[in-house]
Amino acid sequence: MIRVVVDTNVFISSFFGGNPRKIIDLWKTGEIALCLSKPIVDEYIEVLRRLELQNEKEIDELLSLFAHGYHVVFTATTPELNIVEADPDNNMFIECAVALKAKFVISGDKALQAVQDYMKIKIVSPSEFLNEFSKRNQ
Repeated sequence: MIRVVVDTNVFISSFFGGNPRKIIDLWKTGEIALCLSKPIVDEYIEVLRRLELQNEKEIDELLSLFAHGYHVVFTATTPELNIVEADPDNNMFIECAVALKAKFVISGDKALQAVQDYMKIKIVSPSEFLNEFSKRNQ
């Protein structure tokens, strides 16, 4: 199972459909493993609440999926890296990927995508990831 880190913008966009939804569906069906750290989960929840995309019951259900290891790999500690100079808040996604040996960071963020590759971790857009995934599964 391919380990991936999903940037907040892709996670939130999945509620609206398109390629981000396809990626989250791959996670829900167990075709990919979602790599998480506390800062990533905190940001997911904070943005969901701020955008009022989910009510508290739905957020609790989502947290339950995460907590019960529903195709999830969680790290309590991550290395401290300074890779994304244009937007240091994005370092948490690469830090999580390094800690959990993920193969991909999936993001729509241009500052994060500019890194392209770090320690053999590919940083790709949702469409690039889906193309890579389909090639691997042919």
